[in-house]
This record gives sequence, C-alpha cells and structure tokens, in this order.
Amino acid sequence: MTMSHERRETRDERRIMTGVCQTYQRYLEPGFSPFDPVELAGRTEEIVCRGERRKYTKFYCTGVYGGIATGYTCGCCLRCIFCWVNWSRDFPEKYGVLRSPAEAFSRLSRVARKAGVKQLRISGAEPTLGKSHLLGLLEKVESSPFRLFILETNGILIGAEADYARQIARFKKVHTRICLKAGTAEAFTKKTGALPESFELPFQGIVNLLEAGASFHVAAMTADARIVTQQERQMLLDRLASIDSALVSNLEEEVVDPYHTTLERLRYAGVKLTWGQGQ
Repeated sequence: MTMSHERRETRDERRIMTGVCQTYQRYLEPGFSPFDPVELAGRTEEIVCRGERRKYTKFYCTGVYGGIATGYTCGCCLRCIFCWVNWSRDFPEKYGVLRSPAEAFSRLSRVARKAGVKQLRISGAEPTLGKSHLLGLLEKVESSPFRLFILETNGILIGAEADYARQIARFKKVHTRICLKAGTAEAFTKKTGALPESFELPFQGIVNLLEAGASFHVAAMTADARIVTQQERQMLLDRLASIDSALVSNLEEEVVDPYHTTLERLRYAGVKLTWGQGQ
C-alpha cells in the first residue's frame, strides 16, 4: 500500500466518522427520542472497532472481585442515566487507542502479573461490542494461566443473538455478569433511553446463556428506592423467577453511587436524587 493510498484511506475514514458522530446518541436529556440499542451498537462499533481491534483507554488493576486486571474500553449501546463510566461512553470518537486481542491480552497480563492477580475483565464499556475482538481475547484467556475472565454485560447483544451466547459459553474460564437496568419496559426506556420493546432483550440474553450452559449470574439496579419502586423491583424478581428461581436467589442488587459522571448524567437527564451525608 502506498503512502498516498494510506492518506486517502485515512481521509475517507475521517469523513465517514464525521457523518456517524454528527447524529450519534450522547447522554440523555429531557425530551429524548428512544433509540434501538442494537442499531446503536452497530453505530458504536463503527467508531470503536476496526476489524478485530477495539479501542482501549487504559489497563489497570482494581480491588473489586478480590483484585482483577482491567482493560478500560470505549462505547456502549445503552445510555443509562446512573452510569458511572467516563465520557468515553458518550464521546467514543475522542478517546482510546485501537488494540488487537493479542495486544489487549498482553497488557492485561502485564498488569495482572505486576499486581499478583489471576482474574481479568473488560470494563468502562459494553464488552460484547466488537464480537471478533472479544472472542479473540477470550481465546487468549482460555489457553493462559489465568483462572477467570469476568464478562460484565447489559445483555442486549447476547439477547439479540443466541449464537453469541453459545460462543461465549464454550469458554470455561468465562463467567458472565448480566446487569438488568429496570423492571418494566417504561422504566427501562426512562433509565436507558432504549425503545420499550428492547426491554425484553436482556431477559432473552439470560435465557440464551442458561440454554447454552454458560457460567453466569444476574445483577440489577434494584436496591435503590430512589430510582426503583418496590412494585417495579418485585416485577423484575417475578420475571427472573419465571425463567429460573435460582436467578433470584443469586441476584446481585446494586445502588446508584455518586461518581462525578453519574451526577452529571443525572443532571443532564433532569433527574434529582437526594444523597446521604458524606455522599
């Protein structure tokens, strides 16, 4: 490939990127138009993925899960108003460096060895975006000395494609944490920006993982009475129980934490929460 051809490709990519980003869904504001999260996933992949490469902003170790090496990536297909991650979620074109599965695994390995941990994960984004990148990375993990990869997902793409769940399930070192955002379709739209009918996708993702024999558990933003009513919480529990009662027994319930980006997203969305002393 000649230098002039490379420059022409770069100009073409920038032109395409400009067009994509001009209408790209950012954080939610009052009066927003609900979007199709699967379509947004595709648009986000156009920004954060190139073939098997995906954008990362940093690699580090954190104390959650008893210590885990983390690759911080860009881009998501939901716009949760209580999301804590940095602005790379809303402006993915401005952040990150493209890494191949091999490069990402190498950097995760380096961080893990330095910290003396045996667990890995992707955070700061929706990890199921860029399927070829994720599956390539999981292949590396599967044949490595590391004991566990935790896949934290909103379940949208796994729900939209049963085969994706089956491909994830074949990796024995992967444990999926699928996080539910709401207990009703109406609340799902208010909290995530996604179309009401897409409320079903994460639950279908749970079914797909269960049928594929995957190792997983469910988390839900249901322990915070400021954003979920008792009725909504019960509806979510009933829905999980209708799939498998063990899902309720093992449910991880979450609250909203006052990270700076969370507070800003709530403010942009016009949602006011009261906080306890010291928060």
